[in-house]
Amino acid sequence: MKKIRATLALGIFMAVGTTGMMTSCKTTSAGTTQGKVVNTELIRTSQSWDGVELPDYLQGKPELVAVKYVFPAGQKLGWHHHPVMNYGVLVEGELTIIGQDGKEKVVHEGEAVVEMVNTIHHGENRGKKPVVLYMFYLAQKGMPLAVQHPEIPLK
Repeated sequence: MKKIRATLALGIFMAVGTTGMMTSCKTTSAGTTQGKVVNTELIRTSQSWDGVELPDYLQGKPELVAVKYVFPAGQKLGWHHHPVMNYGVLVEGELTIIGQDGKEKVVHEGEAVVEMVNTIHHGENRGKKPVVLYMFYLAQKGMPLAVQHPEIPLK
């Protein structure tokens, strides 16, 4: 019975803790037997990093996808767009995202970012160490997470 209660409590904690992670800089804590768990809201928005409103949710059954990206120092990711909403957390390094209009966003270690949807852009690691980025996509089965645009040259 103790094991069932502990498992149930852990499940509730995980659900509550995860909600806080998905939401810009609100911190709360809850007591545990080992100390305090700190919950920091990283971002809460309905806009991508360039200020454009996010589209409505897709109709149909969702498919949630999590991807870890590692960009070596000096690496440029080609021009692409995302047909689905996505957001992520940069856990190491510094990533510069550049829109086709020239607008730039530098994402620093520990920051969350909401990507552009259906807008062509690319990313660059202009730093001296690798970038590690965790991205979360709200897609549907069979949909691409990104569409590449090799016809647009990188500078």
